[in-house]
Amino acid sequence: MKLLIDAHFPKRLANQLYEIGHDVIHTHDLVKGNRTIDYEMNALSLQESRIVVTKDSDFVNSFIAQGRPYKLLLVSTGNISNTQ
Repeated sequence: MKLLIDAHFPKRLANQLYEIGHDVIHTHDLVKGNRTIDYEMNALSLQESRIVVTKDSDFVNSFIAQGRPYKLLLVSTGNISNTQ
């Protein structure tokens, strides 16, 4: 599975997914790092057919209205720390 992990998740998650065989990019690894804007993430997702994994509900609007990103996995966990 090709994934693009948003800054809301720890880099450690991307590393663990990579170790079990997924093709993973974390925003930390991009040129602008965790300051990469949603538009750029959407473009990369479409270009490389990557699923965006995020907690950011703004992606839902762009996904419904514009079909961007390629695919979306919105995670809703409530208020917990990255460690949890």
